[in-house]
This record gives sequence, structure tokens and C-alpha cells, in this order.
Amino acid sequence: MSFVSMPRQDLLLAIDSLAQEKQIDRDIVIESLEAAIAKIAKHKYGEEFNIVANIDRKNGAIYVKRLFDVIASPNDVDEYDANTMLTVDQAKKYAKYPSVGDVVEDPLPEPEFGRMAFQTARQIMTGRVRDAEKGRQYEEFKDNIGDIVSGVVKRIEFGNVFVDINGKAEGYIKGTELIPGERLAVGDRVRALIMDVARSNSGPQIFLTRTHPMFMEKLFVQEVPEIYEGIIKIKSVSRAPGSHAKIAVETSDPSIDAVGMTVGIKGTRIQPVINECHGEKIDVILYSEDPAVFIVNAMQPAKVAKIIVDEDTRTAAVVVTEDQQSLAIGRRGQNVRLASQLTGWNIDVMNEAQEQERRAKEFKEKTELFIKGLDVDEMIAHLLITEGFRTIEEIAFVDATELESIEGFNPELAAELQTRAKTYLDKIESDYLNTGHQLGMSDDLLTFDFIKRPIIMKLGENGVKSLSDLADLAADELIEILGEDTMSPRLAARVVMKARELAYGITQEEE
Repeated sequence: MSFVSMPRQDLLLAIDSLAQEKQIDRDIVIESLEAAIAKIAKHKYGEEFNIVANIDRKNGAIYVKRLFDVIASPNDVDEYDANTMLTVDQAKKYAKYPSVGDVVEDPLPEPEFGRMAFQTARQIMTGRVRDAEKGRQYEEFKDNIGDIVSGVVKRIEFGNVFVDINGKAEGYIKGTELIPGERLAVGDRVRALIMDVARSNSGPQIFLTRTHPMFMEKLFVQEVPEIYEGIIKIKSVSRAPGSHAKIAVETSDPSIDAVGMTVGIKGTRIQPVINECHGEKIDVILYSEDPAVFIVNAMQPAKVAKIIVDEDTRTAAVVVTEDQQSLAIGRRGQNVRLASQLTGWNIDVMNEAQEQERRAKEFKEKTELFIKGLDVDEMIAHLLITEGFRTIEEIAFVDATELESIEGFNPELAAELQTRAKTYLDKIESDYLNTGHQLGMSDDLLTFDFIKRPIIMKLGENGVKSLSDLADLAADELIEILGEDTMSPRLAARVVMKARELAYGITQEEE
């Protein structure tokens, strides 16, 4: 006996309408209704049966059926259930040629939808549709991490702001992610960056921020067409939210003024960003591949008289006139700190008198080093420094003709200096390795040339004994060991990534 529901085009119309309203897949609505009908049928025919319902996707007809697994014998299964299992002979009542492993169907009449049944169906459908809607919202917003969204403030609790995002979901701005000094009220429209999205029973948790540097970057993308189109590129952003920010831009088109176009005529393009960021002062900086030029630009509005860079440690000494020093440093060190964050270099600001003092100190230290390491008198040490030699390594491995060309030097003296230099370096290397081995450090870390040896030794003294130990650290953990004055966050990240590349073969792109 077969029971078939009459076609129900009105049911399909209702399904399509609900799917469109909730912006979820039509099949999800149909499956939730099928589950509801199956639940009602179980109430009528028995919870112990395996009952399913199907809705024809074309005409809306409803089919209700009881399913049985075909088995050879009750003795062949671990737990025999007569309500869901049939032997081959028993299954012939529902199928002509059943075999073990088949599933046979027993068609049932469509259950009547009384008041209680209707409420049950409605609860099941509502729950499933709501779950599907939450899943859709999570997937939608998860893919939009790093984008700006706009919403209306719903409520404020203990300084934290809850935002209705276009009626689709609720966003959350922690008090520390609000720009200092801004005051939002219920009903205010606010823009923020999606920082993270997490699943929860009540729907996706959307964490927003207005203080992240990327928030400012995305605002410029919205306000400057050339940035949106990729003609002008934003290289980096540093912020002291609500107070001061720096943004570095570049373009490959020599006919375009990247800074001027970003600012706009009379500030028409930058002003909306300033307003959105609660009056934050913004310096637009021209990026350069030359670190010295980039650092000088980043120090704006201060004028730099001289710069000395050390690419090994990514540190730069910026020399300014005395009247520019306070401007270069900024209030509470803000200008130089933002410039350091923007460029990824540790920047030290000094005036001309301090720079002369620093040079005199360096000259004295180099003189003492050459006298000790090469066993020479002060005059020869001064001659080497005057000719531009900074380290004993340079003297040991430079072409001998460069030493011979120094006034008063001859081939014999040049050869002797190089011999003494190499002997000194061999002793330093031996002492360094012995000290490291006594600390239990492995050679792969001791010979890690990406950072200087005093730093490597400090790592060993703090429990980092191998390159894999270093690779397993997070950048902030490395800074905690070495101190903020020793390494910037960006340099720490580069050190860790290099260690992972050497220890585990993980490239920067994979990271």
C-alpha cells in the first residue's frame, strides 16, 4: 500500500519565502520541515520506529515512511531491534527482491497537523532555521575579517559597546578597542574593523576595533580612489589612537604625487579619516626602499640633519639640531616611537653635541679594541679608524692591498696585522663556543648569524638552548626575554621566522 500526498505548490511558495527572508539555502528550510514532519509521525506511530519524511522539491508532495535494515538473522547482529530490522523473508512484504544490507521502506499516511503537532513542527523548524541562519552569519562575517562594517550602537555595558550590524548580527567593541576620548551613545552610527569572529550558541561573536592600524588603512582605502585601485599602495601604518598616526605610501607611477593624492586638495581626502578617528593627527609619509631615506621621511615633521644606520641590528641614529630635538622625539617620545613602528627600525634621536660625544666614545672604544686585539700602539689604531676600519673582522678579511695603501704601512705590516686579527678572532670564537657549551647550548643556535652573539648568549642564559627552542617562541616571548630596548616587535618577529625557516623548513610565505 502506498500513501502519496497531493501536490502542494503553496507549501513550496512558503518555503521559498522563508529561505529568502532568512537568506539561507532553500534545501535547509525543506530539511527542517522534513525533520518536523518526521517528529510528528513518530509521536503518532511510535518513537521506537525509524521514520523519515521527504518533500518533493518540484511539487511539494509529502512522503512519510518507516525504514527497516535488512539482516540475515537476529543472531547475526550485536543488538537486534525488531522495530528497525527485518530478515530477508520479512522484508519481502515491502520489496520484491530484498538482500542483506538493503534498506526497505514502509509508506505511512501523512500525519494530521493538530494544534500540538503544529507547535512541535514550528519549534523544530524555528530551531533549525535559526541554527542555519547563525551558521550563515558566521561564514559571512568570518570571510570579512579585516573589513570595515557600519552599525548602530544598541547598548553600552561597563564601557563596552554592542553594535547592531545592519540587523544581521551583533558586534562587540571592547572598551580598550575604542579610540581614547570618544564617547558613543545608544543610537549612534559607528564604523569599526572586524578583528575576529567566533562561534557561539547565540550566534556569531563579532569582535570589532577602532584602534587597530588596519582600521585607519581601510578608511584610506574607502576615501582615496587611487589606493582602492592599487595605484597608490599603503606600506605601513603606526598609531597612537586618538592622538597621532603615521602612514607610509608609495606608487610606481612617477607622475603621481602619492602623498598629495592621499591628503587631497586642502585635505579633502584625509579630513574624513581624521574625523572618524576622533581628530587623530595623521602624517602621510613617502615610502622609500632606502632605509635611511624612509627613516628621515618618517621623522616628519622634524628635520633630520644626519642619519647613521646599522643594517645588522636595524638601528638608526638620527641627528637633529637642538631646536628640532623635542619635535623629533615628540610628546612623551610619541613621534620617534611611531617612526620606529612605521619603519621597523630602532631609532635613537640625538642632537649634534650628543652625536659628537657618541662619535668620540666610539672612537675611544675602537681604539681600545684595536690596541688590545691587534697588540698595536695608539697611532696605528688611529690610522686604521681614520681609514674607515670599524671591526677586527674587517682587518682580518679585507684585501691586503687596502691595508698596504695606508700611508706608512708596507706589505709586511699589513700581513702581520691580518695574522694578529685572525688569531684574536679564533680565540674569541673558541671562548664563545666554550661558554655556550657550558650553558648547554647547541651549535645550531650558537652559529645563528641572524642576531649578534651577546644576544644569543643572553638567550642561552634564559633557557633558550637550541635553534628549535628559539623557533618555538612567539615574538612577544622573545622580547620579554631580551627586553624592549634590545629588540623591536617587528625585528623579533623576523628573528623567530628565520629560526623557524632554519629549524623546521617553514618559509615566511608559509608562516
